[in-house]
Amino acid sequence: MAEQTSDDLLALFDGASLNRRYWAAFILMSAVFVFDFFDFLVVGYLLAVVGPEWHLTYGQSAVILYSGGIGAILGALVFGALSDAWGRKYQIVIGTFICAFSSGLIATIPEGAWWLFAILRFFVGVGLTAAVTPALTMVVELTPTRHRTFATSFYVVFASAGGFLAPLISAALLGPFGWRGVALLGFIAAIIAVLVWVFTPESVRWLAAKGHFVEARAEVARHLGAPLQSIPLPTVPPAVVPRGNLLDLLSQPRMFWETILIWGGSSTAGYGVYLWGPTIVALLLKVPVPQAAKYFIFVSAAGVTGKIIVTFLAPLIGRRALGVLWGFGGVVALAAAGYYNGVLINGLPLLVILLCCSTFCIEGGFSNLAPYTVESYGVRMGARSSGLGQTANGVGKILGPFSLALIAGTSNIVSPKATEEAVFPAFLFLAFCMLLVGLSFLFLGVETHGRAIKLGEEEEAPAPGVALGTQAR
Repeated sequence: MAEQTSDDLLALFDGASLNRRYWAAFILMSAVFVFDFFDFLVVGYLLAVVGPEWHLTYGQSAVILYSGGIGAILGALVFGALSDAWGRKYQIVIGTFICAFSSGLIATIPEGAWWLFAILRFFVGVGLTAAVTPALTMVVELTPTRHRTFATSFYVVFASAGGFLAPLISAALLGPFGWRGVALLGFIAAIIAVLVWVFTPESVRWLAAKGHFVEARAEVARHLGAPLQSIPLPTVPPAVVPRGNLLDLLSQPRMFWETILIWGGSSTAGYGVYLWGPTIVALLLKVPVPQAAKYFIFVSAAGVTGKIIVTFLAPLIGRRALGVLWGFGGVVALAAAGYYNGVLINGLPLLVILLCCSTFCIEGGFSNLAPYTVESYGVRMGARSSGLGQTANGVGKILGPFSLALIAGTSNIVSPKATEEAVFPAFLFLAFCMLLVGLSFLFLGVETHGRAIKLGEEEEAPAPGVALGTQAR
């Protein structure tokens, strides 16, 4: 009998329809994104209450805020490696449990125990990326190639849903239930962890890459609703299996640097806008901060709209072309926002309109670049590459406000004080970050739309000479 590779098994799986088993897993992975991001982002509203009550200093507030970001960097690296070595499913479960219990336990903190708040916040960050890093990888690997670009781009929209849920729930429940009541809602994510544990399958592609052919075959049979005997059982062991060594990422230098530049550049620009934007708008337009915050409802909504547009546009023009266009679009919007910061159009600040254009490109780009990273690296390093991206994302969250604070000449990196003289150079810096994103896609990018995910032994060279809109046939 001829030896059987895993190709036929994976071809059967890739040809399956988007059935109930797929949508059950997709919905649960989306719930992981929504509730874990809610747990991570609700801290800003909790801190707005406990800060004055506990008379927290600037330094204490900074430790609480930035401990979550540091935890997120650690969680992305560690659990990205564990997910490649030990599988996607159980790392998602463990990460969601860590995020849920750390967030919920904030409600039990004694009055004034800011250091305990910071510790729990650190583990919320660990749990967030420990869950969402393999969850994104799982969705990419579960989705058939012909549907992957659309479905995985749409999946990233649910991270924004968690961001919207945090202010909505805080606004509705902080009054009647207090900050401890809102913090208790963090435990809800534990229910999602249990549901993932019970109902979500392990990634068939990871099982095949690992050489667990019996389990992979059984899962394909269940997914197709076919007799086990009708499903081929591979007999040729993989030459290389997924492992947890982060140094493997350096074996693909093009993809390594591209991942850092597109994630880090987008994150630095995005968090620079979101953390500095309300202060700059209030300063330049001479309006109260609450009014500036109202403007930023539209700025945030533009970011979500960008993700939705990307979801529909990526399958039409491909990931690489879209990455170039959205990166350069962010450059134009941010540079123009800095230059025309005092212009009004029929009483409407042009600055706000251009900030909406910038988040349309920055946030929208994440729906493209997040799955693109996993698709580029392939199955064997998929979770580690996603973890690398999340790490660059975490660094960008710190680098954005810190860099703009330096430009403005202030040491306050939590709530930097903007000056009119610093506005244009600050926006030029953010535009430069998005320029790095566009150039990375242009010169380092490869097209992944319409192409089956590689196992990941070799790197595919970029092809600058190929038309950016060209799709695999």
